[in-house]
Amino acid sequence: MDLVLQAWGGAFYLSSKILLALAESRSGASKKKLKVSAWASYLIGVPAWVIILIGNQNWIAASIETGAVPAMLLGLYNAYHDHNKPNRLFNKAVTLITYASLIFGLSFSLYHKAGLTSLSQLLEIGMMLGFLLGSNYLARGNNVGWLLFMLMNLCTAALMLLQEKPILMVQQLISLGFVIYGYHKTRLKQP
Repeated sequence: MDLVLQAWGGAFYLSSKILLALAESRSGASKKKLKVSAWASYLIGVPAWVIILIGNQNWIAASIETGAVPAMLLGLYNAYHDHNKPNRLFNKAVTLITYASLIFGLSFSLYHKAGLTSLSQLLEIGMMLGFLLGSNYLARGNNVGWLLFMLMNLCTAALMLLQEKPILMVQQLISLGFVIYGYHKTRLKQP
C-alpha cells in the first residue's frame, strides 16, 4: 500500500508542478487550462500525502498538507477566473486557515514530541513554510511562491530520504527542476 500511496501522491504533485511551470511560458486559454489542471492535480494528490505523513507521525507536514487545501482551491478559483474576479472573503479565509494550520501543526508536533527534538521536525518546518506560504503566494499570482516551493522541495526530499520513501524523494527532486524552470520563466517576464 505504501508504494501505491507514494506513486499516487508523487504523480499528482509532480504533474501539478510541471503544469504550473509550463503555464508560465503560455498565454491566454492555454495558460488558463494548464493552471486549472495544475491546481486540480494538487488537490487529487493531497489524500495520499496526508495518509503517508500521518503514518510516519509527521504532524507538522500532515497539517500543512491539509491546511493548504483552501489555498489550492483559491489557486483553482483564481486560475479559472484569470485573476479578474477577486473574492476578498475567500482570500481572507485562506490566509486565516494558512496561519492556523502553521500554528496547529507546529504546536501539536512540539507537544507530541516534547519539543523540537529531531531533524525530521526541522525539515517539516522548512516544508511547512515552503508549502503553505508558497501555495498561498502562487495562488495569488506572486512569484515569491516559486522560491518558497524550492525550499519545500529540498526539505521534503530530505525528509523522504530519512523515512525511506524513495519514490517521493525522487519526485521532489524532479519537481525542484520544474519549480526552478517556472521561477526562471516568471523572472524573464518581469521588467
